[in-house]
Amino acid sequence: MSAEDRRRMIVQAVLPLVVEHGAAVTTAQIARAAGIGEGTIFRAFKDKDELLDACVAEALKPDSTLEAIAEIPLDQPLPDRLTEAAEALSAHLERMGALMSALHSSGRLKRGDHRKGSRLGSFTAMREAITELFTPEDRLRLPAEKLAAVFMSLLFSRRRDDQASLSTAELIDVFLHGAVPA
Repeated sequence: MSAEDRRRMIVQAVLPLVVEHGAAVTTAQIARAAGIGEGTIFRAFKDKDELLDACVAEALKPDSTLEAIAEIPLDQPLPDRLTEAAEALSAHLERMGALMSALHSSGRLKRGDHRKGSRLGSFTAMREAITELFTPEDRLRLPAEKLAAVFMSLLFSRRRDDQASLSTAELIDVFLHGAVPA
């Protein structure tokens, strides 16, 4: 296994532990989860901080979300395409939020310490993927890029634990048809 593959394998094994324990995760827990010896951790990473940084970088990467959005068939009706995209984006946000919350509550992350450049790149890539979902439509009121940005803003602004928050179906309905029926 190459050094990069080993690092990737360790990060994948450790992510759930970091969500559960935050920065308090021990190297013994990490080794057990990854099926390796503790010494192997430090051959792959300089220290635990570097491993935690790699976990944050992995959580911020939108790769699997972008793949899921790219697989959405463009011949489906737009509400169905947006529903699938919303589910993929919501799952990404939940994973990312759980990790960041665990690291923040364990004192590892300070408020605003989120690698703004990589986050911006992730959101740009996701917006571009959502833009593609609008391309088959020939009667858009705004450019697809603007619609994708508005859709993501609506999606990202809702809170799952808020009783007044819109369901995915309600959000898409209001987004596509407005607040007042025609």
